[in-house]
Amino acid sequence: MTSRTNYFALFAILIFLAGFSTGTFFGPNDVQAQGNKVFELRTYTTADGKLPNLNARFRDHTMRIFDRHNMENIGYWVPQDTPNTLVYIIAHDSREAAQENWGGFREDAEWPGVAQASGVGRVQVESVFMEATDYSPLR
Repeated sequence: MTSRTNYFALFAILIFLAGFSTGTFFGPNDVQAQGNKVFELRTYTTADGKLPNLNARFRDHTMRIFDRHNMENIGYWVPQDTPNTLVYIIAHDSREAAQENWGGFREDAEWPGVAQASGVGRVQVESVFMEATDYSPLR
């Protein structure tokens, strides 16, 4: 992972946790204790001008398909200083479950059509798996 991506990944995590702890992003009962969930931080970089297409694809289709494959949508961000970039966090029951979830997602009958129709084209993807610390408000 590049240092630029590390900066934005850390930024996304800090913003998420700050919003969680202050109730900015979630009401008091919107996010429950997560047990031993594994969080996946993903950063997508698109070609110039394709970010609106990528956002539409996630808003209109991908989040719903994630739900269907046991991927919990946690949050989505667009860094202000990095054009053509989407950063998001999803949760899985375990690292093994993440592998199964992604396998099911890739084999989902709806996905190829959605990906093709979106017009996004090739996307650079970076993924980091994380587990919550014992002091994290979200575990």
